[in-house]
Amino acid sequence: MPQVRTRYAPSPTGYLHMGGAWMAFFNWLHARHCGGQFILRVEDTDRTRSTQEYENSIFEDFDWLGIKWDEGPDMGGPFGPYRQTERGGIYARYAQELLDRGAAYPCYCSTDELEAERQQAAASGRSHRYSGRCRDRSSADRAVLEAAGVRPSLRLRVTGGHDPIVVDDLVRGRVVFEPEHLDDYIIVRSDGTPLYNFANVVDDHLMQITHVIRGSEHLSNTPKQLVMYRALGWTPPAVAHLPTILGADRKKLSKRHGDTAVREYRGQGFLPEAILNFFALMAWHPGAEREVYALEELIGGFRLEDVGRASPIFDLDKLTWLNGVYMRGLLESDRGRVVGMCARILEREGLLAGEMTPAQRRYLERVIEVVGDRLKTGGDVMVYGDFFFRDPVYDPEAASRHLQPASATLLEALAAGLEGLEAFDRGAIEAVLRRVCADAGVEARALVHPARVALTGKTAGPGLFELMEVLGAERVLERLRRAAALAAGDGRAGV
Repeated sequence: MPQVRTRYAPSPTGYLHMGGAWMAFFNWLHARHCGGQFILRVEDTDRTRSTQEYENSIFEDFDWLGIKWDEGPDMGGPFGPYRQTERGGIYARYAQELLDRGAAYPCYCSTDELEAERQQAAASGRSHRYSGRCRDRSSADRAVLEAAGVRPSLRLRVTGGHDPIVVDDLVRGRVVFEPEHLDDYIIVRSDGTPLYNFANVVDDHLMQITHVIRGSEHLSNTPKQLVMYRALGWTPPAVAHLPTILGADRKKLSKRHGDTAVREYRGQGFLPEAILNFFALMAWHPGAEREVYALEELIGGFRLEDVGRASPIFDLDKLTWLNGVYMRGLLESDRGRVVGMCARILEREGLLAGEMTPAQRRYLERVIEVVGDRLKTGGDVMVYGDFFFRDPVYDPEAASRHLQPASATLLEALAAGLEGLEAFDRGAIEAVLRRVCADAGVEARALVHPARVALTGKTAGPGLFELMEVLGAERVLERLRRAAALAAGDGRAGV
């Protein structure tokens, strides 16, 4: 058996999105499971939209995810070049071979003529197929057209078009395509650039790709590519078409469902190991009783034939939950990674500049400890702990309910009691609060809720005494007194 070789071939016309990364992951996973090789090839023939910046970003995102390639534009390999724009001579050679053997022919049809054919087919209620008008043009006709400056495209001469085309798909099973929809399709444009179904076949064959694993939207391209393999006399690779990912509303995955750039998830504080675990579970499940798997387990247990046919749902809630599981593990094994991730979030928010001082690091570590299990992503340090780093913004409903004139005296008394503490720790803080309530003849909750809103702007959050200890005396006293002043006003302290 030949060594398994898979590939992913992105176009550098934008950032790598989650859907593309998911597809690449299964190519990488199959290659790693089989002890084979994973190739990264760049399809950059769209020169108006392809940029080096996007190409670099794709490399960076794959590297961050931990999806490493064995051959590619940045590292070379025995079957390069690995950018399509650098392979023009290769495509030209095989196009000429097809032309010389009569397997392809020049087409001089104008855009207007082809559009007229399409409209005529539509008016007749049938699907459009190229008429073949240039199939048998004489050499004299061609010479006249070329002398007039007409630059032909190149079409594949599809032969044996009466037999169904059978695709034995490793995921979808046997798929049969009737031949009437297949016509002599263009393989090279009039400007000499190759089209997808030609360039892909040439690249996959010359790079010795054994398995083409891609999305089901490419299934319709497979008959054209099988015909191309036959025309070139090559054996096609095995194919596997993964199901289409859907959003929560069961419509095709889009940005509004969470199919945003991988780097956006990185910026939000997601972990690459959680994302890869999530990718695996979207179309393949190693076992019925578990959700969390080490990468080595996924590699060892993967079988391409076990990938499901049903369209998976991109469940952002599940990804967030998984990320929380991995975050909790890191808090035990590698807290520095969590601290670094949260620090980048703070820096992005303008709350941290440059390298952290030892004091800033200790403070952030304490915040992470107090936020605890609420921290499912790095971004949650701001969702559940923003008040640790900037003045609280009062929730209007919370403020109108708890920052009333009756609570102003209690907040002032609490501030006064805390001001004299030698050790500002949770035990001493709790003792002061309970003494203030006892002196006022009220239950603790009469002060706990106003104090929480005064310090955080919210009614829910970490334990009150823990968060007061972390905030420190200066912040606590300033916020208590500011809230007391608002509560003593007209009772509408919310804003």
